[in-house]
Amino acid sequence: MTYSSAERAYREVKERILGGALPGGELISEGEVAADLGTSRTPVREAFLRLEAEGWMRLYPKRGALVVPVPPGEAEHVAHARYVVETAAVRALATLDRTALLAELRSVIESQRELAAAGDLEQFAALDTEFHRGAVAAAGNPLLTGFYDSLRERQRRMNSLAVQRRSGNAAQIVAEHARLADAIESGDADGFAVLLVEHLSGVHQLELRGL
Repeated sequence: MTYSSAERAYREVKERILGGALPGGELISEGEVAADLGTSRTPVREAFLRLEAEGWMRLYPKRGALVVPVPPGEAEHVAHARYVVETAAVRALATLDRTALLAELRSVIESQRELAAAGDLEQFAALDTEFHRGAVAAAGNPLLTGFYDSLRERQRRMNSLAVQRRSGNAAQIVAEHARLADAIESGDADGFAVLLVEHLSGVHQLELRGL
């Protein structure tokens, strides 16, 4: 698929924000991005305006664009919302055939194990999102899946920041995913809920009160 210059600039800059290559608080310029992408400033300016409208950037005339940091409290809010959706999905899955889902989850776990060994933390973090979404989608509730997908970009950014901050914990994350998959296999929704709180709290260094 061929994208316009503005669309390509938008996708590239947004990917760098979500993947953690452009951390919150960093100030970048149209000229820097244009030179990096080999394009003029006009499509980059259009991309910046679009990213500002989505809340990822704040533009300052003649100074550049500030990558907006993760707002205070947002990580906790996303984790709470994920807990509600994922635990509901796993409870629904207890009455369904989980064979295909478990094969998918264990494939993701194995890929994460290989990525951790290779030091590819960006792709590792992206697959973290896919692992958790798999169970939600398999439950077959399009409303739950749609809501979960609305968290996808925030979740991806949180995962990237968490993995970069504690890169030595990739192996632990893989082990926790394996235990979550085991709970799904055995239909242990209550055990999954306990493991999920421990997982989200540890990975994102959060205190999830009330769960």
